[in-house]
Amino acid sequence: MHNEVGPEQILQIGMGFWPSKILLSAVELGLFTELSGGPLTGAEIEQALGLHPRGTYDFLDALVAIGMLERTGDGAAARYANTPATAQFLDRNQPSYIGGILEMANARLYRFWADLTPALKTGQPQNEVKHSGKPMFDELYADPARLEQFMDAMTGVSMANFNAFADKFDFTPYRTHADIGGATGQLATIVAQRHGHISSVSYDLPVVQPIAERRIKSAGLDGRLATGTIDFFADDFPKADLITMGMILHDWNLDKKKQLIAKAYDALPEGGAFVAIENIIDDERRQNAFGLMMSLNMLIEFGDAFDFTGADFEGWCLEAGFKRCEVLPLAGPASAAIAYK
Repeated sequence: MHNEVGPEQILQIGMGFWPSKILLSAVELGLFTELSGGPLTGAEIEQALGLHPRGTYDFLDALVAIGMLERTGDGAAARYANTPATAQFLDRNQPSYIGGILEMANARLYRFWADLTPALKTGQPQNEVKHSGKPMFDELYADPARLEQFMDAMTGVSMANFNAFADKFDFTPYRTHADIGGATGQLATIVAQRHGHISSVSYDLPVVQPIAERRIKSAGLDGRLATGTIDFFADDFPKADLITMGMILHDWNLDKKKQLIAKAYDALPEGGAFVAIENIIDDERRQNAFGLMMSLNMLIEFGDAFDFTGADFEGWCLEAGFKRCEVLPLAGPASAAIAYK
């Protein structure tokens, strides 16, 4: 007897852009937010979202078949509803909304990934840079609305990781915390809410500071939580017992990664810790498919930027003078890579 080999997995992955785009369009249309008030018929959804009748039922029933909607009944009388997961994570009115990253995937990454082959052949970015010649962050910071969309995308997708870090990491030995590249102040906010003895400051570029101040104020932490400005290649890092960088190191090439690690080392006291929260790839590079694909996404966005393993991080940090390193698994494919001075 020989085991039958079938093509199912090849076809499922090869045609994976079909279910992906169905979900991305549903998020773009606000379907899950529309259903937050309760189940609706196909006709009601069609009218609410301005859909053409040709696609409505194929679209909604495909979402049912891939597990993104629930349906009671059949035909025109059928009613469509959110699943527990889409109700929690894809309704724009929920604080747990992660649709921001999907909105960005739909608006930007979906089309750029069509050029993965040229990226693999040239090592060059395939995003807006290809057409404008300007680095991605320059493009992003030039448009406040796009910047805020990007910040929201990062906020939703980072929430679970930052919560897990605030719960699992031992903050007892530290008094001061600097989050470098803190964007909306999300990580500093979560740490401040859980650990009253820590004094946190969120640092980012001046253009980002007002966004962070607004978010911190709405969390009721404006008295306790400060923001600061930093250009992290031009400026020294502020002194702190604990320095964190959430989803920052992977944006840069090896030389710049090492520069940032050296700056963190210089700013920490003896016994201080540097933490990089990322989709850390497993050392054998076999398991963390998301981390590996994120690294290819960095190729498409930046060219020479890349994601890395815990062993890579340890090598760079020991070279910078740190004593020891460890990897703390967080939510899903993300981990905190920690270096102790």
